[in-house]
Amino acid sequence: MTPEDSTRLRELLLGQRLVALGVVAEGEPIVGLLPYAVSADGIALIVQASSLARHSKGLVAGAPWGGMIHEPDSAETDPLQVARLQIEGAVDPLRGDRPEFEPAARAFLARFPQAAMTLQLPDFTLYRLEIRSGRMVLGFGRALNLSGDHFRDLARA
Repeated sequence: MTPEDSTRLRELLLGQRLVALGVVAEGEPIVGLLPYAVSADGIALIVQASSLARHSKGLVAGAPWGGMIHEPDSAETDPLQVARLQIEGAVDPLRGDRPEFEPAARAFLARFPQAAMTLQLPDFTLYRLEIRSGRMVLGFGRALNLSGDHFRDLARA
C-alpha cells in the first residue's frame, strides 16, 4: 500500500460517519444504516443499535457482518468512480460490565455526543464490529485488498 493509498483509507474511514451494515438475521439478509466510530486500536467499528431494529437480531456474538463506507455521490460524479471501502468481520456485543465498553463508549460519544442519552436506554447496545478484511476501491482499475493489519497500522500512524 502506498502512502497515498493509506491517506485515502484514512479519509474514507475517518471522514465518513455512516456504514451500510449487512447481517443475517433469522436466515434473511438485513441491511441497516448506522453511525460509527473507529476503535482506538483501529481494527473495529463501534456502532449502536436498538433491539427494536431488524438488523440488531443479526448482531450476535461471533456473527459475521459486512459493511460499505463510501464518499458522497453527486450529479457531477461518475457513480462507478466513487471511492468506497467494503469491510467485513465479526460482531462483539458490548455490555456495560465489560472492560471494552468504556473505551468504546468514549470513542462513540466523542464522535456523536448526542448519543449520550441513548446509551442510557436499556434497548440500545454498543457493538464492536471487528474488521478482519476489506477492499478499497478508488476508481476504475484501482482496488486494493486489505487485511486487519492495514487498519491497525492506521491507528498507529
